[in-house]
Amino acid sequence: MVDILHRIGVTNSSPDKVYDALTTIDGLAGWWTRDTTGSVEQGGVIAFRFVPGGFDMRVVELTPGERVAWLVVDGPPEWIGTTVTWELKQEGDYTIVLFSHTGWREPNEFMHHCSTKWAIFLMSLKSLLETGTGSPAPDDVMISDWH
Repeated sequence: MVDILHRIGVTNSSPDKVYDALTTIDGLAGWWTRDTTGSVEQGGVIAFRFVPGGFDMRVVELTPGERVAWLVVDGPPEWIGTTVTWELKQEGDYTIVLFSHTGWREPNEFMHHCSTKWAIFLMSLKSLLETGTGSPAPDDVMISDWH
């Protein structure tokens, strides 16, 4: 199995504020996709919709200000059964976000695309927290016909 891993530092924002952007419908809609619905409580399922389709994530872990984890329960076959994890920590003036999308069966071309898109959306998260404005879908950077 292979994984997508990213690290960003967010200034002027505490781990608790980053956690809120990852665990509320308004927060998620502010940086990932405007079409976000569902239950953000542990055990709940969040539906994220995009132009070409979407993903359903079951919330499997919530540790306030520290960690969020989702299990992909619906979406493209390559995503089903994978886990998306966010680990948060304070380092000086930065809240460090360690992002993982783990459990990919193989490093195929779609995984390459998704890694780039995760990086774009992580920068959207950073922008939302630092400036108040993110670039969620459909306002994100398009990188191919897969969006």
